[in-house]
Amino acid sequence: MGEQDRVAVIGAGIIGCAIAFGLAREGWRVLLADPEEPGAGGASFGNVGHIAAELIEPLPSPALLLGFWRELFVLGGPVDIPWHRLPEVALWARRFAAAAFHRRANTQHLAPLVRPASAAWERLLREVGTPGLLRRNGHYQFWLGAPAGRRSRAEAYKMATLGIPTAPVAAELLRAVASAAGSQTIAGLKFPDSSHVLDPRAVCEVLARAAVERGTTVHRARVRSLALRGDEIEVLTDTGTFTAPTVIVCAGAWSAPLLAPFGLRAPLEAVRGYHVELPGHAALVDAPIIYMDRSILVTPMASRLRASSYMEFSGLEAPPDPRKPARLRANLRRLGYRCESENSSWVGPRPILPDYLPGIGRAPGAARLFYAIGHQHLGLTLAPVTADLVVALVSGREPAHDVTPFDLRRFN
Repeated sequence: MGEQDRVAVIGAGIIGCAIAFGLAREGWRVLLADPEEPGAGGASFGNVGHIAAELIEPLPSPALLLGFWRELFVLGGPVDIPWHRLPEVALWARRFAAAAFHRRANTQHLAPLVRPASAAWERLLREVGTPGLLRRNGHYQFWLGAPAGRRSRAEAYKMATLGIPTAPVAAELLRAVASAAGSQTIAGLKFPDSSHVLDPRAVCEVLARAAVERGTTVHRARVRSLALRGDEIEVLTDTGTFTAPTVIVCAGAWSAPLLAPFGLRAPLEAVRGYHVELPGHAALVDAPIIYMDRSILVTPMASRLRASSYMEFSGLEAPPDPRKPARLRANLRRLGYRCESENSSWVGPRPILPDYLPGIGRAPGAARLFYAIGHQHLGLTLAPVTADLVVALVSGREPAHDVTPFDLRRFN
């Protein structure tokens, strides 16, 4: 391959690392650029490791619009929108509300990418020689308190209508979860088709290493801007400038300014999540557990548990809110976990587009500028499928799925 086969991948999160490996596997000359080491920054470092093959519906729905107030942080829920950011979030929220009335159509677009996620990850990690990073043990959802049975039955019915298999939870596990939480009433469902990874950063690292073994160069630099220069794209970084015939933007919450000069408006909101870790803590079961009433997900990882929650609309540059990890730890203690106050915590931005569909496509015009952004809570889940789609686009092949619904020009 010649100079025309050079590709710069901007962003070394899980999406960028999967794309870099996919391109390198096909012989492309790849430069993977990020200010951090692969998997060390952004949402990819801090995600909770759940491969959510059940989340085929985008979040916006009429029911959520009506009950949104119940989810607010001030009322004990996971959603926090600071007052000073209300004007900025308002336009995004209007688009979110509009998408709620297109949920059925948007589900038809998203579902084919989500359903095969566990199998896609199994194939990918086997190919790079680290199948042990994946556990295909499904996940569990639990409800506590008086309404538990009704809520569990409603969820089972909804999943059945969507074609998502569920199964009863073994009585022994139900008793263990209820006993730990001090609850007399519990109900739960098992989701056998989901899975989890033991270390999200390690997954990024092995993909990047496999790409490097196939000729990829990892470049530690923050990309400041992109501009068309003749037949190539100029990449300005904080350490210098280079050009490439093909550029792929997958820089997470930092992507929008890079795409704007090419006529693409990406209304990304950096919705921050928090996690705390419980080193050496035994898991109740070797699978993620979602406590539905508390909006908490707990995943067993290598030598630790990781628990995550919250959707904070504070913006990219806001300092961490110490109330979030403090409340998360308190809730974990109520659920029966040993969670010391000095345990480390993390906060990071999830890049979310208002319709909760990813942005995957190519910029209009002559530039060979591609993008894969806005994967909301499903970045880990969708990484292998997204990589296959982007590699096909870059290579001039027909993608396995129609990417038209994910074109960012839908927001123009």
